[in-house]
Amino acid sequence: MADTSLKRKRHCGSWNVKVSDIARNTFNPIRSIVDGMRLTPNPSKPMIALSIGDPTVFGNLVVPEEVENAVVKSIKQRKYNGYGPSTGYEQARQAVADYSSSETSHVDAKDVVLTSGCSGALDLCITCLANPGQNILIPCPGFSIYKTLAESIGVKVKHYSLLPERSWEIDLNYLESLIDDNTAAIIVNSPSNPCGSVYSRKHLQDILRVAEMHKVPIIADEIYEHFVFSGTEYHSLASLTDTVPVLSCSGLTKRFLVPGWRLGWIVINDRNNIFQEEVRHGLQCLSQKILGPNTLVQAAVPEILAHTSPSFYTDTLQFIEANAKLFFKKISAIPGLKPVMPQGAMYMMIGIEMEHFPEYKNDVVFTESLVTEQSVFCLPATCFDYPNFFRVVLTVPQEKLNEACERIAEFCERHYQETMESNGHQVHNEGFEENWTE
Repeated sequence: MADTSLKRKRHCGSWNVKVSDIARNTFNPIRSIVDGMRLTPNPSKPMIALSIGDPTVFGNLVVPEEVENAVVKSIKQRKYNGYGPSTGYEQARQAVADYSSSETSHVDAKDVVLTSGCSGALDLCITCLANPGQNILIPCPGFSIYKTLAESIGVKVKHYSLLPERSWEIDLNYLESLIDDNTAAIIVNSPSNPCGSVYSRKHLQDILRVAEMHKVPIIADEIYEHFVFSGTEYHSLASLTDTVPVLSCSGLTKRFLVPGWRLGWIVINDRNNIFQEEVRHGLQCLSQKILGPNTLVQAAVPEILAHTSPSFYTDTLQFIEANAKLFFKKISAIPGLKPVMPQGAMYMMIGIEMEHFPEYKNDVVFTESLVTEQSVFCLPATCFDYPNFFRVVLTVPQEKLNEACERIAEFCERHYQETMESNGHQVHNEGFEENWTE
């Protein structure tokens, strides 16, 4: 006779449904901070949101017709309405491989896993490489999703420092000091969110030397690949090494201006088969959790990557670079603010000399008040674990950008206060500004 005591005990008493550890540990700093802010815009001024990293928000950056037509074609073919392979259609994976290959780093369809956006790619990579209790190294300031994804599964994060006076290059000595026996991976983001930095060939090679010395693989967040301004050259990490295994994460989101389409990918760059025995199989297993991204967009990928007009890329970059230069010029003229000129992506970080704004205890309160008085919303850099800065997006129409700069200037003029040490402090910041402009 079966023992029913446990069953009876289970059905006695009141409901007690608990949340899982993963759900409890999932925390998005941006959402938490922004949701906690008192954002009450000035009713006499229309809101200008410089906070959202979505290039479609203002409607001024338009997806090219050939990209739209490719998706329409895949719909009308009626061949892609069912489930696809968990890692993606082979023709789409081969198209990504062709798009991602370089003279020094060749990959094939077998080296590509299609995912639900670049965030999905990062999720698979972190989950595949790191166990609970291990750690990954992430940039500070850096995209908050790295921390969210890692800590939700019990993986610790260690922040390595980026240096604003060196155009946000990595402090390599500090990076190296963080590596220990439990370090599973280093995440490197270039071009960068939130900084807009683009690392030089030499700096990337220096990063790779650290990874090679300590035998730590790299997860390269390259969603802004090729998204660089004039005079700057983009280098993928994988193109510069034949020894360090690199999982490169990217997608259609930013360069093609379609974040809602949720098509990302992982490119496995592994010339010495370090990932061969376990990591490749691990990524395949993890991809089976949701059976790949949208099949209609997958089917359109070969045409999108092969036939999008180069003028679309050029026009987009020229617009954002012009905005960056204009923003930098106008913000540089505002006492108490120190912008760092970006070299790519679609963001700029702006330092706040908090000693000149003593009524605000931090960047969160500063940006909150900016909304209340001027209806301009900039994202406080506390969201990126980097207080006393704020981030602006550069995809806004130019008339809105000019208006936003005027409002920010008016706000700062009203609240700026001289300090006893302002002369000495100004000399110090002029040296920084010279470097930040490079």
